[in-house]
This record gives sequence, structure tokens and C-alpha cells, in this order.
Amino acid sequence: MKFLFIGIAVLAMSPVLAQSDSTLSTPPVSSPISSQETTIRGVVREVVNAKQVPLTGATVRWLGTSSGTVTDSLGRFSLPVHQTATQLIASYVGYQSDTLAVTNSSAELLITLRSERTLQEVTVSGSPGQIDRINPIQTELITQRTLAKAACCNLSESFETNASVSVSYSDAVTGSKQIQFLGLGGQYVQTNVENIPTVRGLATTFGLNYIPGTWITSIDVGKGAGSVVNGYESMSGQMNVELQKPDDKQTLFLNGYVNSFGRVEGNANWSKALSKKWSMGVLGHASTQRTEIDQNNDGFRDLPLYTQVNAINRYKYSSERFMAQFGVKALYEDRDGGQLSRSEQSGMAPRYSFLNTTKRLEFFSKTAKLYPEKPYKGLGLILNGVHHEQTARFGFSPYDGRQQTLYANLIYQTIIDNTNHSVKAGLSYLLDDYRENYKIIRTARTESVPGAFAEYTYIYPEKLTVVAGGRVDFHNLYGTQFTPRLHLKYNLSDNLTVRASAGRGFRVPNPFAENFGYLVSSRTVVLTESLRPEVSWNYGLGLTNDFQLFSKKASLTVDYFRTNFQNQLIVDLEHPRELYFYNLRGQSFANSFQVELNVQPTRRFDIKAAYRLFDVKQSMGAPFGEERLLSKMMVIRDRVLLNAGYALPFDKWKVDATLQWNGPRRIPYLGEGYVHTGYENMPVTNAPGFYNLNAQVSRAFRSGWEIYLGGENLTGFRQQNPIVAPNDPFGLGFDAGSQVWGPITGQMVYAGFRFKPQI
Repeated sequence: MKFLFIGIAVLAMSPVLAQSDSTLSTPPVSSPISSQETTIRGVVREVVNAKQVPLTGATVRWLGTSSGTVTDSLGRFSLPVHQTATQLIASYVGYQSDTLAVTNSSAELLITLRSERTLQEVTVSGSPGQIDRINPIQTELITQRTLAKAACCNLSESFETNASVSVSYSDAVTGSKQIQFLGLGGQYVQTNVENIPTVRGLATTFGLNYIPGTWITSIDVGKGAGSVVNGYESMSGQMNVELQKPDDKQTLFLNGYVNSFGRVEGNANWSKALSKKWSMGVLGHASTQRTEIDQNNDGFRDLPLYTQVNAINRYKYSSERFMAQFGVKALYEDRDGGQLSRSEQSGMAPRYSFLNTTKRLEFFSKTAKLYPEKPYKGLGLILNGVHHEQTARFGFSPYDGRQQTLYANLIYQTIIDNTNHSVKAGLSYLLDDYRENYKIIRTARTESVPGAFAEYTYIYPEKLTVVAGGRVDFHNLYGTQFTPRLHLKYNLSDNLTVRASAGRGFRVPNPFAENFGYLVSSRTVVLTESLRPEVSWNYGLGLTNDFQLFSKKASLTVDYFRTNFQNQLIVDLEHPRELYFYNLRGQSFANSFQVELNVQPTRRFDIKAAYRLFDVKQSMGAPFGEERLLSKMMVIRDRVLLNAGYALPFDKWKVDATLQWNGPRRIPYLGEGYVHTGYENMPVTNAPGFYNLNAQVSRAFRSGWEIYLGGENLTGFRQQNPIVAPNDPFGLGFDAGSQVWGPITGQMVYAGFRFKPQI
């Protein structure tokens, strides 16, 4: 808690007030239009049956420049005014571009685009996936419209229609979920909430469950090394989640959800203007699972019973020269997994239970000083304090962990001569205090990391964008760390763009928190040496093409990324009775190739088809004098995704379905009587591939109500025996973590409602 008080004190003493929600993520530039206004706002629409309908994913930019943005799910956009340009271009594939002169930046612009073909009715509901056309980093935008294609109860369930990110249960008991991104686990993705690193440290285990989907307004999924502005921990990618703001025009949102497994959720978002400059927002969430499910009759709950209460109270102040946001987040969750309750009454052996309680309190503030006369200039400060407590029990094995974090990031941005040359620079500080205890193993460390960074952006209008950045961090435990990163975007034509990137990543692993599921076993944990930080280099190349396919708008995205590790934490499951952690000796790399096609064969009908290939290998056996390059455990080599969505005019009815094929993956060999004697000749086994189908239909009403009905895993495929030796959970052969490769539960049906009062 002391770090929270330090953060509050720093805020009170700081003369710097708030920056925008993007926290200086896009450099603003000046304009001769108005000395009072710094941002142009508006809505891009289309005409459907004589009605104005918002156009999602349209590009809006200043004429003759690369300064622009993309409209959100409601067709809205905001764009910093430009130093010299006074004309805006709005464009969308399959539509006539519109150019308009801006003479009054205080008025909201209404832009209507018309089809390139002479049609009486045209409607576009937005592609299932949208690549940010302005960002030099290969970034996919997931909007509220895309999130509504599924129940999206939390962040871990927000990627069902996304080909880049796949999510699965990490074990058969705890209910924790893991993601795979560019062939690597979620700990290698820097997950930010409004540009504040959030899902990290001890929150890695269940952190994806701590961000309700109904709070989310958008998710940016960036591939490869991210910007140095946000730190050094991005190794395979960077995700940024934007939440509903206190000054959002949608002042109220209600959501209810229930499924056939007995899970019940309720969510409420509320915002209110307190005055002309002040606004307040409250985000609330409560969910519970009280029904025991055991579909394979192994005596273990397929899903843990749990209760979670989660809330944010935030405030925003906005004036001509200052902006500020600050608030508090609080979370409580308890989980109870393991054997069914009736085993307690059997009079036989004691019940094997997994118990976990998490308490988390977080303070955050984002402040900035604005310069109306020089809107390309800005000074912002981000502060964040976290107190995270977690206690658990795996059978008779106790675990407790505590994390206290203070994060500060001071960012200054300006231009050099003109808006083709811009720079960001700043200072950062990260203080992490960790305490983890598992059985008799005690670990503790305090990381104190001051740092400095700079990032230069060069824009050659209409053609080239280059972002070169670097940061130096002075780690109290591991010395000076230099993190260079480079991103390049080149427009080969108006619709064809190539991107390239390279960069270094650095992070300190938390072996227990990041591998919680493997502790649900009788394996003995062995730390063979002091663990060193993980260091990697990531290289990427991507191509995006918007085109006409049979006179219908389409987009094709192809990308390849490679991550090379100089050091990595090796999690060794090859020994049936032990779980080894040790440092890499030899090679470790992850190759990722993906191709994705988005097509609209007819109005209001979207189709996405994607194929993804992972080739991930690492050298195993260092503590035993061996070095064998093996495919990494639990990584799906091939994945195919097909998504189709159809909407009636005005989204009265919407239908969406996603079919996935998940290919084979290597799993530990745990044959009866197997004793590991070496890595060279040990058996290697793969889990089979399987199909998974999700679907949803929703009905919207003019009153603002919407009801939805859907299903997950409608193919009904489930892994029959995810737990090894479930009848003897306290015996030497019990393992509920290392053999989980597919769905544990079968078909699930859900229903719910959404309510948004008409604005």
C-alpha cells in the first residue's frame, strides 16, 4: 500500500495536468484554423433506405499528409488539427472519397460517403478485422461492434473472431486461461489498459478475466516489438485496451448474461457530466459460477466455482490548457476448484481442492498540459499504483503471493521544424516488489528501474513513415538495459501497404504465477539455478492490400514474425514427476506466419478466412548436460478460422458464426511406467486437432434494448481425460495441468441482454 500513497503524493506535487485518453500516443499538430480548438471531431455515415447509418472503419486524414485516423463502431472520429492543411479526406473501400474544407474546428463534422456504384441502397457493417491504416506498427483494431459478435464476458473471451490471438484453458482445475500470440504465451505480450501496463506480474494468471468485456470500447492488437514509450517488456506484441470514458456520450449501459453451465453476470457502465469541465464514470461488474459441472465423470469439477466483484470509479477534468483523468480500481475474487463437493461426504480420502482468493487495489492518473497555440506540443504524466494479494492452495500445497507496483511515465512531444518530423521523449520509473511462497520455496525480489526514452517519427506524405526509438533502463538487479526499436510503413499504392519492424525486449519472469496450471499436480518443483531475465529480438514484415474482389470490397493481410531469444525461462515438463525451471542454453525461437482475407460478398454480409502457422522450438535438457531442440509444448502448429456475419438494415437482427480448426500440438509423454532417461531418445507425442464452432444471434429494438442468444463449442468436442490419475489426486501420478490440450466442457448455450438508452 505504501506505493499507492507515494503515487498519490507525486500526483499532488506535480504541476503537470492530464493528457488525452491516448496519452500522447499520436502527436498532435498545429493548425491555422483556430487558436482555441485543437481537435476536429465528426461522424462518417452512409445512406441506407434514406436513413443515415454510421460507417465503421472509414479513414479520415488531412489532405496531402499522412496524419489521419479511423472511425469507431459509431462512425465517430477525432483528429488533431494540422499546422498547414485545411482540407479533410474521408475514404472507404468501395465508396467515393469526399474532400471538404474545414473552416470552423469547433463544429462537429457530418460526412456522408456514397457508393462508387450507382445503387439505391448500400450498407456496410464493417469488416470483422480492421488494420489501422495510419499506424506503422502492424495493428488490428477490435471495435465494440466486433466485440458484440460474441458474449465477450471478459478480455480472455474477446478474441473469438480474431485470428491472431487464440485463448484456451491452461489446466483442468483452476479455470485460468492462456493466450498464444506469435507462437508465444501471454506473458510475452505487453497488455496495457489505456496505455498503462496492467496484465503482468502476479496478474498474469487470471488477469485476462479481470477486464470485463462490457467495459471495453476498443482493443488495439499490435504485432512485434511495440513502442519504447510504453516500456521494455513488449517481446511478441502489445495490446492496448480502451475503456468507457467518464465523458462518453453513452451515459448508461447495462448488460446481463447467463449460460447453461450456471454462470451469471451483471454489468453496469454509468457516466455523468458534473459540470462543463468535470465528468465522472463508474464501471461495475459482478459474476458467479455456483453449479458444479462434471461432464466426463472423473469426480473433478470441469469449471471452478467462483465469485468476482470488480469496479472502477474514475473522474475526468478537461479545460483549454489542462486535462486530467484519475480513479481507483478494486477487485475481489475467490475460486474453488478440484473434486466435487460430494467427495467431502464420502468418508474416504480428503477432497482435493484448489482454492484461490485475489484482492487487488489500483490507483491511476493520466494528466497533461496542453498548448492551444502550439497543439503539436504536449507534456503528459501517467501514474499507476497496484497492490495485489493472492493466496491459494493446491491440495495440501499452499501458495501466497504479493505484488506492489509503482509506475510513472513522463512524456513530452513536439515537432522539429514541421509536422513531417516529430519526437517523443521522456522519463519513466518502475518499482516492483514481489513476494511468492510455494510449499517450502521462498522467492522475493524488488526491482527498481528508472529509465529514459526517445522516439523520432519521420513522415514523407502519402508514402513513408519511419519510427525509430530507443530507451535506456537502469535495473538495480540486472544492470543497464538498452532497448532499440524500429518501425517502417511504406505505401506502395493507395491501397497497398508494407510494414517492417525490429526490436529488443526484456522482462523478468515469474515462474509460479505464469505457470499456475502446472502446479495442479503431484510434480516436484525444481529450480536448478538462479533465473535470469528473458531477452529477445523480434523481426516482422507485413503486407496489407485493400482491393475489389468480383466488384466487392475486400482486404488481404499477410505477415511474418520471428522472435529469437538470447535467454528464456525454460519450463520443462518432460519428466513425469518433476517440473523444472532453468535458463536457456542453446536456441529458442518462434516463427509466425498468417494470411487473412476479409470480404463483403454482399451488403451487410462479412466473411473472414484466415490461416496461421507457428513454428516454435527451444533447446531442452541443459541441467542434465544435454541440448536437444524440441517443439515447444502446447503450441498449436496450424490454425484455420472462418467467420461469417450478417446484419439486417439498422442492425435489427445480427447473426454471427465462427468455425475454427486447431491443429495438433506437442504434449508431455506420460506413458504408464515411463521413466525419463534422456532427451535424445525420449518419446514425443502430439495431441490431435479438433474443430470448434461458436455462433450468436441478436435482436435490437428501437427502445435501446438488445437481446442475444448464442452457443460456444457447438461441435461438442471435448477432451475425455484431461486429468491423469483423477482417482488418486494425492498420489505420485496425479497431473491436471500438463495434459490439457482441448476443450474440457462440451456444448454451452448462453443468453443475455444489452441496454443503451437512445442518445
